[in-house]
Amino acid sequence: MNPSQTDAYLRRIGAARPGRATADALRELHLCHLRTVPFENLSIHLGEEIVLEEKRLLDKVVEARRGGFCYELNGAFGALLASLGYEVVPLAGRVHGDEGRLGIPYDHMALRVRSVDGAEWLADVGFGAHSHYPLAFADRAEQADPGGVFRLAEAGPDADGVVDRDLDVVRDGRPQYRLETRPRALADFTAGAWWHSTSPRSHFTRSLVCSRITGDGGRVTLSGRTLTTTAADGTKEARELEADEEVLAVYRERFGIGLTTVPVVREGGRHG
Repeated sequence: MNPSQTDAYLRRIGAARPGRATADALRELHLCHLRTVPFENLSIHLGEEIVLEEKRLLDKVVEARRGGFCYELNGAFGALLASLGYEVVPLAGRVHGDEGRLGIPYDHMALRVRSVDGAEWLADVGFGAHSHYPLAFADRAEQADPGGVFRLAEAGPDADGVVDRDLDVVRDGRPQYRLETRPRALADFTAGAWWHSTSPRSHFTRSLVCSRITGDGGRVTLSGRTLTTTAADGTKEARELEADEEVLAVYRERFGIGLTTVPVVREGGRHG
């Protein structure tokens, strides 16, 4: 990213350029991103190609003022952080599913970020409802956050009894995803992005979601035609949107996304 691209990205998320790549600045950037760039999978159902290249990600997130899912959001955010002087390493994760099953390899992408004081942080602006602030990477104790109580726990041995260096990211006592500590590159996640955007087994192809944190620490989510507003205390209010014009207005006014047609889940869970 060149300086003008960095400035445009900062304007997109409503953040000032930090003087140094500090932990406090990282916290502010992380929260600003979650408040302004929605977690959404609309491209899958609009027939838009998902390309994990820096320019394409910046074109979508900054120029088109769209959101995306983990590979896109953390890929773009990682480029911004690197341009501001942070050391950034993509990490691969596998999401914990039902009955303890783990998702596919490269199921999720998060970021290991080093600030100028040498401290390392787990930054993740691409997991939907998650921590509002980066988590201290080396800390194995509970970490309180507006999004819940988090812990990075060393994963136990696998089914073959092999012990590795993976970490379970735990929220409110429930494992969210298992994170590798081996450095990866953005291009490594191409197969995972393809699977999630095409496979009938992916929850992204079977549903529509657009969600972001609100200024008061709550969350607003549009799932298909269901608009759910969650207050900071966890209280939820949901209502169905009937008219297409109302759906498009919510995308525009609550998420900053201008659409001409209402996205719908394609037959069979795949776009045509």
